[in-house]
Amino acid sequence: MTPPHAPPIAERAKGEAPAAVSFVVSTLTKRKDFLSATRARHVATPGFILQMRHRMHGETGDDIRVGFTCSKKVGKAVARNRAKRRLREIARQVLPTAGQPGFDYVLVGRRNVTAARPFKAMIEDLRRALVQLHGRGT
Repeated sequence: MTPPHAPPIAERAKGEAPAAVSFVVSTLTKRKDFLSATRARHVATPGFILQMRHRMHGETGDDIRVGFTCSKKVGKAVARNRAKRRLREIARQVLPTAGQPGFDYVLVGRRNVTAARPFKAMIEDLRRALVQLHGRGT
């Protein structure tokens, strides 16, 4: 049995909370998508770096896609995995309401900060970064 899906973002009123069902955000898996996001707009926050790329009309889907990366500079495997878990959780909480369809987002972990920064501060960092990248009018 498949779970019910939340209504598309375009059908929700501005500021309206997502439906009670979990909103599924697609995950970036192909290296090409990560490299494209690297060359696009980005903003550095205290807890991570957010890269954002608007997909072209010929590319698949109008959904929100997100990727996560932490290099070996972040630490050994345990530290990298913890940092990526935290990045996945803030993306799960913020992107369904603040992200825009047709965009790819990549969250890059930072050394000694992503795993240790207070969680609420990271959520606010992501919200501010999205406003900065999309502009206040959108």
